[in-house]
Order: sequence, then structure tokens, then C-alpha cells
Amino acid sequence: MKQQEPLRNISELGEFSLIEELTRDFHSDKKEIIVGIGDDAAAISLDNKTVQLISTDLLVEGVHFDPMYTPYKHLGYKAVAVNVSDICAMNGFAEYITVSLAISSKYSIEALEELYAGIKAACIQYNLELVGGDTTAAPFGLTISITVFGKVHKTDLVTRSGAKVYDLLVVSGDLGGAYMGLQVLEREKEVFKTNPEIQPDLDGFDYIIQRQLKPEARRDVVGILKELKVTPTSMIDISDGLASEILHLCKSSNVGCHVYGEKIPMDTQTVQTSIDFNIDPTTAALNGGEDYELLFTIQQKDLEIIQSNPNFTIIGHMTDEKDGIYHIDKQGAAVTLKAQGWKHFN
Repeated sequence: MKQQEPLRNISELGEFSLIEELTRDFHSDKKEIIVGIGDDAAAISLDNKTVQLISTDLLVEGVHFDPMYTPYKHLGYKAVAVNVSDICAMNGFAEYITVSLAISSKYSIEALEELYAGIKAACIQYNLELVGGDTTAAPFGLTISITVFGKVHKTDLVTRSGAKVYDLLVVSGDLGGAYMGLQVLEREKEVFKTNPEIQPDLDGFDYIIQRQLKPEARRDVVGILKELKVTPTSMIDISDGLASEILHLCKSSNVGCHVYGEKIPMDTQTVQTSIDFNIDPTTAALNGGEDYELLFTIQQKDLEIIQSNPNFTIIGHMTDEKDGIYHIDKQGAAVTLKAQGWKHFN
């Protein structure tokens, strides 16, 4: 009798390998599907000019947020913003959302009203319409599922797979702030658990705490690029960490990359807090995640346009796939880039 193979644990694969494993037998011959599984959003052709963008995300209590230090209004706002970010990463604009909740009985109506106040604030900020959803009971905690629908002109659609050798690697805003904000919140949580009489010491950390609790989708970047008449060759949003997203772009585009640590933009508050926590600032930027900035590649011809714009920083360039993917440190040493940020199922 043939011995049964041992069952595999999902921690062996991680999020993206698990998705590939579960969906490998799903194929479609529908011509209107331009992009399916494996990008920031699905892209479906509506007509000769317009593409429908669809994305969905989950926020799970105890995994993505801690209610001990996350205001419900901020949580509602963030749940929408992280979904809008996926549409931005396809160079499109979000239009509609649906919201579904799994809620345990520990939650009050007032808490959920605060949550929806945050959702409404985000809808106003990003010009969205709430068009539906679902609500169900849960044995414990809170899970938020949001699906976002957007549009983009077919010629403006950007995916993860268009980067070419010699393209320049660009990032919007600054990185590492959300991760360091989380470190501050976690530190104060531990202090409070030890002595509830002690008030949280959050003075001087406003910027990085906001980056963690109330991030903004870079919808403005899509508009800026359009005004500059620059169409990225590939793009992704930074949710799991800069290193992880660079690896995604390289894998999807079949290219290598050199990213220069000294060029990665960081806010002074992020740098100082990293030092205070004995964390290398570049490590926080590479592996922290949840910044929701946009990472994209451009052609060399667009160098001067992007270089002169204060919203963007060129941090590297794409190479031939066989040349590998490296982080070039301040001493000029090339270190193989690894994704050491957030890992699901570990």
C-alpha cells in the first residue's frame, strides 16, 4: 500500500506562492481579461478605450491591526486607502467600493459607527461611492473586506510586467515611516500593559504614527504623472516593503535590479526613531512595509522630468535578469536583495 505523502503547511509557501499554488489550474480564454491574478488589480476591457480595474483586500484583527491602539475611524479610513492604492498602482482612478464585515458580539454599534465614519471620510477624500457589501457574525474579532472598482484609459494602463533593462527605478514620497510608527505604538502598548497608569509617550512621533494608522493612497501621483506626460513602464504599491515590491517587479518583468540604499528617501523623524530603536534606517525602509507609496520604472528619456520633480526619487535601475537583484550599500558593496518584511502565515 502506497504511503500517503505528509500534508504541507501553508507557512512553507507564504502568501504569493500560496496564491500561485491554489490558482494554477484556473485559466481563462476570455479576450476582455487583460490582467488576471498576479498584479495589484485585475484589468478587464470594457471597450476599445476603457479598462475596468478591480481589487480586494482584507484587514483582520490581530493580523493587520490592533484595536488597542487603532482608532476605529482611522481603521475605516485605512481600509479604504489601502484598496485605492492598488488601483493607483495600475495608473488608474478608483470610483466605487463595497464593504463587507465579519463582526463579533464584543463590538458596539458606536464602534462600528466610528469605523464607517472613517470609511465615509476616505470616500470623500478619494471621490468614491459606497455601492454595497455584506455583514455577518464572527466568533471573535473583526474582519474588514473591501472591494474597489476603478477605471483607466487602455493606453495608460500600467502593470508589474513592463520594466525593461536600463529603465530607472523611482519611488514616490518617503519610506520606512509606517514601520517605525508601528514600533512606537507597540512599545507604548507594552508599557501600558505593564502599568496602565502610565500615559502613552507619543510626543514627537506624529508623522510616523499617522503613516501607520492613517496612510494615504497616492492618487495624486497618478495625476502628476499624467500632467508630466510620463507613463511608467511598470508599477506597484509598497505594502509589504520596498525589497519585496522590487522583487515582484523583477519577477514579473524578467529583469534584474540595482537599488542604492543611500538614495532611498526617508523622513528625518523616521531616521531618528530608527536610530533610537537600534534599527538601521535603510533596513526599515527596505523591509518595513505599509508605506503605500508607488514604486515604478521609467524610460531613460524621462529622466530629467522625474529628476526635477520633488514628489519622486530615483533609487536605482533595472538590469539584465542574469545580473541579479542587488542592494548597493553606502560602502558600494552589492548585497543580494531579499524580502525580509511582512510574511503571511509565519
